[in-house]
Amino acid sequence: MRPEPPASSDSRASSEVPSVHSQGSRPVSGSGFISVAIVEDDPRTCAILSEWINASANFRCRSTYGDGESALKHLPVEQPDIVLMDINLPRVNGVECVRRLHGQIPSMQFVMLTVYEDVEHIFAALSAGAVGYLLKRSSPEELIGALNYVITGGSPMTAVIARKVTQAFQPSPNLPATENNLSNRECQVLDLVARGYFYKEIATELGITLNTVHTFIRRIYEKLHVRTRTEAIAKYRPK
Repeated sequence: MRPEPPASSDSRASSEVPSVHSQGSRPVSGSGFISVAIVEDDPRTCAILSEWINASANFRCRSTYGDGESALKHLPVEQPDIVLMDINLPRVNGVECVRRLHGQIPSMQFVMLTVYEDVEHIFAALSAGAVGYLLKRSSPEELIGALNYVITGGSPMTAVIARKVTQAFQPSPNLPATENNLSNRECQVLDLVARGYFYKEIATELGITLNTVHTFIRRIYEKLHVRTRTEAIAKYRPK
């Protein structure tokens, strides 16, 4: 049974927790806790996750944020050790948050905690800088185990996610070996895809329409002899 969330009237909860930027080791007893921030737009989910984290031996929830914009504003100042990041957030999505924050603070560890199981979201998050990818159906034990794995230098993933990542890089026997004959514009589009950009973001970045992006993607698939975004990313080699 999931724990009932504690009553709270604040959308952003914060507690005084010393930040311990561990270099691949567990905290020594008495030296403090590893701080965790949660970026999640559902208050009840935030409360449950906070309770799980605060009940653990090594971790404490430092803060929670209900939208990406707030996270982008405050996390660079707080600098928690680990950030649990949802993907579907108001204002700025979780993948974009990770991309921006990872660029500012490379030492901050991001673990996606989401309902999305498709390879596009998985690779977008990992390309943006996430070190782990968990599904929200994870148990308290799985979540805390994943956090412990992060601080020892691991990249935790829910089993089904790890399988999809592995399968994405297994060669398909039916795909012929071809030279990378993409145009410069097609390389630009595929490079942004490989970096985790969504199609709408690619259109904005390159100053083209969404339909044009889809046209480029279709041509890229034809030239690389692939059928999915993940296969294209795995096969792509920049010029």
